[in-house]
Amino acid sequence: MTPPVLAGVDGSPGSTAAAHWAAEEALRRGAPLRLVHAWPWLTDGRDALAEPDHLPAAAQRTIDDAAAGIRRAHPGLDVQTDVVLDAPVDGLVAVAADAGLLVLGSRGLGGFTGLLLGSVGMAAAARSTVPVVVVREQGDAAAAEVAEATAATAATEVVVGVDAHAPVEDVLAFAFEEAVLRGARVRAVHGWDLPPVFGYAGWVPPETEVTQLEALERKMLALAVAGQRERHPEVDVVEDVRLGAARALVEASAGAALVVVGRHGRTVEFGPRLGRVAHAVLHHAQAPVAVVPHA
Repeated sequence: MTPPVLAGVDGSPGSTAAAHWAAEEALRRGAPLRLVHAWPWLTDGRDALAEPDHLPAAAQRTIDDAAAGIRRAHPGLDVQTDVVLDAPVDGLVAVAADAGLLVLGSRGLGGFTGLLLGSVGMAAAARSTVPVVVVREQGDAAAAEVAEATAATAATEVVVGVDAHAPVEDVLAFAFEEAVLRGARVRAVHGWDLPPVFGYAGWVPPETEVTQLEALERKMLALAVAGQRERHPEVDVVEDVRLGAARALVEASAGAALVVVGRHGRTVEFGPRLGRVAHAVLHHAQAPVAVVPHA
């Protein structure tokens, strides 16, 4: 059986947008959709799931309302619901271990409305053992204008960040598989920086030298994506080399259905964390962002 697509819901507009995105993804994958609401006040956490008859009315109503909206929009989709008796991040990460994908809204009910990404989305993206997609609510007029202007492109392009000097096959494979599901092309974006020596004493490198360095970066990117090109000959690939890794991906996100970045699965001294590129893209991208853990 295809692993379910899991969406965290809390009744906020952001989680509603994420749940509908997850429903469309589940349909593309031929997978069930599992809606999960984390409710830390029900128990001391020793139980895994609550019996429906024991749930407070607010928790039950939140999950039922989310499921009803999804079923109306997608009547043929298998929609499952659970309330997890745990703190949001701990509960969602634990349940997601058996899922194919975890989908979250960029902001929930807590925190400050000015933040682009809430603490739950940030922490879950840093800790999950499965890919996490963070979906930003497109509710205001500016977002609607961006969505309308880029709709044609967004339907046909998956952007993936590639470190051409140390490519990660898990991240590339996820991006190509998402492109196959959508019948989309892949835009492989490699952001690079000039060697630090060029910045010493205000030295401006000759244009010919910059051109030669960029040509080398393009060759490295071509080698990095060659394996996935061979595995997926049906996917059109655009190799995109730009200065600045995070900036390059944020710029490319304006015309994307999905932006894919990687995250080391190892735990550092203060616990799991996102790299600087993933952190920046999650905060500033104009499209849903998938964070793919890797070794």
